[in-house]
Amino acid sequence: MLRVLIVDDESPARKRLRKLLQPHLDAGRLEIAGEAADGPTALEILATEPVDLLFLDIHMPEMDGFEVLERIPPERHPVIVFTTAYDDYALRAFEANAVDYLLKPISRERLDDALARAERLTPETRQDNDERLSRLLDWVEAQAVPAQPPPDSTPRRFLEQISIPYRDRILIVPVERLVSAEISEGITRLFVLAEDNTGPRTRLRQHVVNYTLEQLETSLDPDAYMRVHRSAIVRLQAIREMIPWFSGRYKLMLEGDHEVIASRERSRLLKERLML
Repeated sequence: MLRVLIVDDESPARKRLRKLLQPHLDAGRLEIAGEAADGPTALEILATEPVDLLFLDIHMPEMDGFEVLERIPPERHPVIVFTTAYDDYALRAFEANAVDYLLKPISRERLDDALARAERLTPETRQDNDERLSRLLDWVEAQAVPAQPPPDSTPRRFLEQISIPYRDRILIVPVERLVSAEISEGITRLFVLAEDNTGPRTRLRQHVVNYTLEQLETSLDPDAYMRVHRSAIVRLQAIREMIPWFSGRYKLMLEGDHEVIASRERSRLLKERLML
């Protein structure tokens, strides 16, 4: 019996999928482990409940399906079937990497095929499936991060401080306090060391800014900062731990107990930078 988690931000979509799954539930082939309307809730369930099969929507607020996939602890990785409305970008990604997906509105025939494939997976084919998922994330990363221009030998000045809109004023923050810059749903957030860090625990403050990651990447000193993911730049000296993650990736533990997942290629480059 497979334990199933349904993740979709639209209640009617979750209800329809559960209805399509009902004959398999009645037959004892499946058991519903839970439902989630967003990525963070899905990750909470995956951290506490055994899940064999995850139906994962791509387009969700705050954290999309690709980000959820990256954040699942390697030891708790279920079989994943993506669900999506027609989206040329997502479909190209799935088809280029032979990853299973269901196109909304989901048909009973395609759902039955996906369940049959999930049931047939052996430990050996699970490893192959995980590698396809890893290549999928590499593909998404490669599409999202612009190619780097050739190095410029002209001396450059990099940011020494960052201006941050805050309520009715503008904060001027020394760049050394910037722990990471991240983007999600088109919104860029800076995670900055709090100015009044006097207690035993390092605290971060989060600020929304208008800069893009590309602007920040070209403005920050590359000896001090590195783009470790399509959606994140980190200060190298802020890294406290590197935890092995899914298929060659690393979870970076930063100052203030902040976490960032590095892509597979950037994890390799990061290890070279840090001489590990």
